[in-house]
Amino acid sequence: MRVLVVEDQVELADSVARVLRREGMAVDVSYDGQDALDRTALTDYDVVVLDRDLPGMHGDDVCAALIAEGRHTRVLMLTASGTIADRVEGLSLGADDYLPKPFAYAELVARVRALGRRAQPALPPILSHDDLRLDPAQRTAFRAGERLALSPKEFAVLEYLLAARGRVVPAEELLERVWDEAADPFTTTVKATINRLRSKLGAPPVIETVPRGGYRI
Repeated sequence: MRVLVVEDQVELADSVARVLRREGMAVDVSYDGQDALDRTALTDYDVVVLDRDLPGMHGDDVCAALIAEGRHTRVLMLTASGTIADRVEGLSLGADDYLPKPFAYAELVARVRALGRRAQPALPPILSHDDLRLDPAQRTAFRAGERLALSPKEFAVLEYLLAARGRVVPAEELLERVWDEAADPFTTTVKATINRLRSKLGAPPVIETVPRGGYRI
């Protein structure tokens, strides 16, 4: 899942990004509204976590611009005001969900995940292939009944490949959807992660390399 956090309070924005990254999400951070729109013009985000009370370009205007562009991106609006009137107004602007500050990080993660599922075609709650089972909600993966000890990035790559349902996924797409903007496009990190994942999945192999194409399960 690719997420953009838009929050002018640097400490809070960076803290939210760290929490979401620990959950295996690819997260970029923007500290003002115009920069956020510049980023969404270049990157297809699943979810934008948007502070409503941004200085300069207000969060309402950012939300309206995202909706006007017709993107599939889901918007989770944050605000220091938690009144019912504010929530109704925020949702009427086109936001998909609304979370007042202060909030529990566990709830934020759950809401982002729920919106991310809505941003993509419907998938079954358990992703599977032969004896391989992955539960995105519980963040667990099993093969032949044995739990796999996967890093957040390994889990995210496996989840993305399983969700592709046999489609060949280019390495560039994995880099775009699983890593954030800090990833070097010329890096071998995707190949290295795939190799570690194959080692942990064991035999028989389930991840196929398609020459000049990418990877598929």
